[in-house]
Amino acid sequence: MPLSDFAIVILAAGKGTRLRSQLAKVLHRAGGRPLIEHVVRACIPLGARDIFVIVGHQADAVRAIVEPLGAKAIVQEPQGGTGHALQVARAALTAGKAKYALVIPGDAPLVRTETLQALAGAHRSGSAAATLLSAVVKDPFGYGRVVRCEAGDKMADCVAAVVEEKSATEAERDIREINSSVYAFTLTPLWPCLGELQPENAHKELYLTDCVALLNQRGQRVHAEIAADAQEVLGCNTRADLAEVDGIFRERKRRTLMDSGVTIYLPQTVLIDPAVEAGADTVIEPGVQLLGSTRIGTGCTIRSGSVLTDAVLDDRVTVREYSIISASRLGPDTMVGPFAHIREGAELAARARVGNFVEVKKSKIGEGVKAMHLTYLGDATIGRESNIGAGTITCNYNGVSKNPTTVGDGVFIGSGTELVAPVKVGDGAYVAAGSTITENVPADALGIARARQTTKPRWAAERRAKSAEKLGANSAVKPAMKKAKKRK
Repeated sequence: MPLSDFAIVILAAGKGTRLRSQLAKVLHRAGGRPLIEHVVRACIPLGARDIFVIVGHQADAVRAIVEPLGAKAIVQEPQGGTGHALQVARAALTAGKAKYALVIPGDAPLVRTETLQALAGAHRSGSAAATLLSAVVKDPFGYGRVVRCEAGDKMADCVAAVVEEKSATEAERDIREINSSVYAFTLTPLWPCLGELQPENAHKELYLTDCVALLNQRGQRVHAEIAADAQEVLGCNTRADLAEVDGIFRERKRRTLMDSGVTIYLPQTVLIDPAVEAGADTVIEPGVQLLGSTRIGTGCTIRSGSVLTDAVLDDRVTVREYSIISASRLGPDTMVGPFAHIREGAELAARARVGNFVEVKKSKIGEGVKAMHLTYLGDATIGRESNIGAGTITCNYNGVSKNPTTVGDGVFIGSGTELVAPVKVGDGAYVAAGSTITENVPADALGIARARQTTKPRWAAERRAKSAEKLGANSAVKPAMKKAKKRK
C-alpha cells in the first residue's frame, strides 16, 4: 500500500568527523553506491508524498546524487543537529500536507524497503505519536539506548526516553535495545516538541531523540518496533563500519544470485555491485569483480581475476582469466582472454574470439572473427569470419584525431601488420605478414607493404672479427679481458 499520507525526510547534512575524511559521510561508498543513494533507493518504492533530503556539508555533491532519483534537497545551514534538521524541513512538510513523516539517517544504507513499510504501517495503525525502529544487539556500545516505560515488574510497550551513550547511567548502558534513528512521526504533535528542544549536550545541538521524552511529558505515546534483522540499523561512523556494511551488501548480493541459479566459487572473494544481473547456470570463479550495471546471460563462465564494469554479456560467453571488460557488449558464444582488455564501446558478435593480450576499443568485431594474440583493434570494424594475426595494430590516432579501419568479411591479416587509418581491406583479401598498410586493399587482393629482404653472407662473422681486432689494439682493454678469462 503506497504511503501517500507520508513524507520522508532523510538526514544527510553531517560531515562525519570520525571517518577522518574530506568527503561528507553520506558520499562515502559501500556496496557499490554512495550511502545516501542506498537510502533514497530504499525509500522510492514506498510511494510517499515527498522524499526530502536534508543537505549541508558538500550539499551540491549530495544533491547531484539524490535529485536525479526524484528526491528534493533542503539545505540545513548551519547544521544544528537532527532536531534542527526537522525544524528546517517543517515548511516543506507543511506545504506538502503530509500527515506523517518517516525520518531516516542518510548513513543507514542497509535499511530495507520492507522494514520501512512495516514501520510506517505499524505507526499508522497504532495510537502512538512516534514510532521508532529499534534493534536488539549483542554489543550496544556507541548507540542510544531505548528506555522502556515501567509497568509494575514488566516493561510496557512504550518508550520513555532514548539515552545517548555518553549520558547513560550504568544500568542504562546494560540495555541491549538500541535506537536506529529511524522514526515515524505524526506531525501535529511533533511540531510543539521541536519548538521546545534545547541544546543541552556537549555538541550544543538540538537532538531529535529528546522529542521522545517531550512527547511522553505531553501525554503522547511513543512506540518501538524491533527490527527483525539488527544489521539493518548499522550506521557508518568509522572506516571499520564502512567495511562491515560493504561486506553485508556484498553477501546479500551474492546470496541473491546464487538463489537464482548462479554458481559462485569461494563467494567471499567475489565482488558484485547491487545492479548486476546474471542468468542461471552462469559460473563465477574466485577473485572476480562484477561492477556497475553489468548484465550477464545464462550459461556464461567468468574465470578468476576478471573485472567487468557496465558490461553486457549474452548467453554462453566465456571470459577467461584476468580479463578486463568495460562498457562493452559480447554476443552469444564469444570468448575473450586470458588477459584481454575489452574497452568502452566494443561490440563482439556471436562466436568471436579475442585472445591473450588483445585490446579492443570502440570497435565492432564480426561474427566468428578471431584475434587471438598480442593485438590492438581501435576504432575498427572487422567483418565476419576474418582472422587477425598476432601483433596486428590498427594505427587509429594521428596525433590530432581518431580514424577508422574497416576490414571486410573473410579477410586474413598476417602477423605483425600495421593498418594505418583511415584504411579499408576488402572482402576476402589477404595482407602479408609484417606489412604496414597505408592504402586500401581491394577485395580478394593481396596487400604487401614491406622492404625486400637482403641477405649478406659472412657479414656477421666479419663484424665479430673486426670487433676483436679493435679490442686487441686497445691496451686499456687487455687487462680487463685477461681478468675476465681468469674468472671463467
